[in-house]
Amino acid sequence: MLPHPTDRLRFREMTPADLDEMTSLLGDPAVMTYYAAPKTRDEAAAWIEWNQANYARHGYGLWIVETHDGDFVGDCGLTWQQVNGRSELEVGYHVRSDLQGRGYGTEAALACLEFARNEVGVALLVAIIHPDNAASRRVAEHLGMRALEDDTGGSAVRIVMGVELG
Repeated sequence: MLPHPTDRLRFREMTPADLDEMTSLLGDPAVMTYYAAPKTRDEAAAWIEWNQANYARHGYGLWIVETHDGDFVGDCGLTWQQVNGRSELEVGYHVRSDLQGRGYGTEAALACLEFARNEVGVALLVAIIHPDNAASRRVAEHLGMRALEDDTGGSAVRIVMGVELG
């Protein structure tokens, strides 16, 4: 199952054929500013494999986001993450740096929120965001999320934003 297409975007599962696009996306320092480092080609391949395992286990993960014409935009979807020692369903998103600021992240994330509400049936959806990532925080706010807590379980403090779906 996939999120419903939006006015401009559609979703599909990642495959090994997406390695070049995912390497470009996850290897872009601008896209990965708030990660420890941009990802290598091997790390991008592992990212695809991780998402394929999520599809098999849960029926969802991060999906490829593209325009209705098939142009690669980025990835967006749902993954289980650890927040202060417990599992929470997170909506995550990466948009090509040359396409940022056009509302694609918000549009894709809203479709994933509806998927989480209607197909997964979770009561809470979160976004885990670096404190300095204002753009990602704005996307989360457009989803109706508010700051819930800080996650201190990793190497850096991250803000956990969330919205109740029930």
